[in-house]
Amino acid sequence: MGRYVVRRLLQMIPVFVGATLLIFLMVNVMGDPIAGLCGERACDPATAAQLKKEFGLDQPVWQQYLTYMGNVFTGNFGTAFNGQPVTELMATAFPVTVRLTVVAIVLEIVIGITLGVLTGLRRGRPVDTGVLLATLVVISVPTFVTGLLLQLLLGVEWGWIRPSVSPDAGFGELIVPGLVLASVSLAYVTRLTRTSIAENRRSDYVRTAVAKGLPRRRVVTRHLLRNSLIPVVTFIGTDIGALMGGAIVTERIFNIHGVGYQLYQGILRQNTQTVVGFVTVLVLVFLVANLLVDLLYAVLDPRIRYA
Repeated sequence: MGRYVVRRLLQMIPVFVGATLLIFLMVNVMGDPIAGLCGERACDPATAAQLKKEFGLDQPVWQQYLTYMGNVFTGNFGTAFNGQPVTELMATAFPVTVRLTVVAIVLEIVIGITLGVLTGLRRGRPVDTGVLLATLVVISVPTFVTGLLLQLLLGVEWGWIRPSVSPDAGFGELIVPGLVLASVSLAYVTRLTRTSIAENRRSDYVRTAVAKGLPRRRVVTRHLLRNSLIPVVTFIGTDIGALMGGAIVTERIFNIHGVGYQLYQGILRQNTQTVVGFVTVLVLVFLVANLLVDLLYAVLDPRIRYA
């Protein structure tokens, strides 16, 4: 196991470098970031030259990337165009988005896996058909429509929640935004769990456990569920980074100042330092989440061993 972890960590290095290089190049071809600092009027040549020199934009792109990566390894993600260090923006944005992602993942796991197990064990029955139709509707409706409807009904019409989240963004306030953020993924987890349960239910090891007279609950939890969760864990693991990076719509609807909000502001103002810095951390989240998913395989299925 230890050798496998070391090997995977070494493999993450070129992936991290390649991903950050691609992001850096893509962000730097979005346009002239200096133009956005002068408002609607164009910067005069002297001011533009001074700003480019101040932010290191007068150097070649490859040299900017090397300078940026050197600073990243010292914990310096640069300075936003408003003069605020990017690390300060991260310190305020990431805790909020992490809480939102935790709420979304918990809802995704609890509701999605529960519905998936129930429908997988009752395949073809009315409850199975009803859940499949409901998940299909959830997948078909865009997230911004779901968010606006819940905000209008629960926040404005019925007054059950606050229409916008407070700056503190406690877990209680993030339940509805977390449900909106996880809605599509929750539907996929339900359908994936249902399919996996229905297929593994016909396996030989399940029939053997039933023939031994084991209680139904033990057959489902100890034998059927553990093996059926492998593809589900894979999806949830890769979804962690996607939820953190894809929270732009949800955070805009509920006025949550998290990672999605900062990315939106950075893209809108062409603030390359902010966008590249936040996306660099999200790349690390993706890589670590995938590593943890691979390690969880051995926990769920004892037949899996890492050399």
